[in-house]
Amino acid sequence: MVVDKRLADVGNFIRQQRELAQQSIRDLAKVAGVSNPYLSQIERGLRKPSAEILQQLARAMQISAETLYERAGILDPSEVPRSGVVDAVSSDPYLTTEQKQTLLSVYRSFVGENADSPSS
Repeated sequence: MVVDKRLADVGNFIRQQRELAQQSIRDLAKVAGVSNPYLSQIERGLRKPSAEILQQLARAMQISAETLYERAGILDPSEVPRSGVVDAVSSDPYLTTEQKQTLLSVYRSFVGENADSPSS
């Protein structure tokens, strides 16, 4: 079976983000509202996810949907605004996987604390 390069790219990116978050495929599938086998096929580049599925996955992974749309070829990279701490840390080539995990863990803890406390 021939695997489309773009499908493989978006699948690899989803797997990397899931692994950075130290999340199992089963957990991500559950949070995103997709089946385990379907998510596995997406990660291996065997299935082309719809924009809606990409949005569900992005929300579950706490990354921008635009990042996944770009990887899947739905959006032109030149038209995608760059923002988001998670995207910046995840795509930084100078950080190791362990450093990325640590930074994202600290960031998520701060965001969680701030979401739970009233605004000043």
